[in-house]
Amino acid sequence: MEISGIISAIVIGIVIGVLGRLVIPGRQRIGVLWTIAVGIVAALIGTAIANAFDVGDTDGVDWVEWLIQIGLAALGVAALDRSKARR
Repeated sequence: MEISGIISAIVIGIVIGVLGRLVIPGRQRIGVLWTIAVGIVAALIGTAIANAFDVGDTDGVDWVEWLIQIGLAALGVAALDRSKARR
């Protein structure tokens, strides 16, 4: 992976993480770095799922892929928030 690919993954991870965090109502008790990490992981897994269902590369904007990624980020943020709340 080239440096531009790493930077792109971080930027997309930030966007996906923030959007996933906005979907969850209320205040989350996780930090910015955890949000970015969840966003990056959700973006990678979401892309793999979208490609498996053959909706990852369409003409124009890949809305289905974005929705999958944001949904996974929301699940990740909620799970991480719950695990932090139990401590």
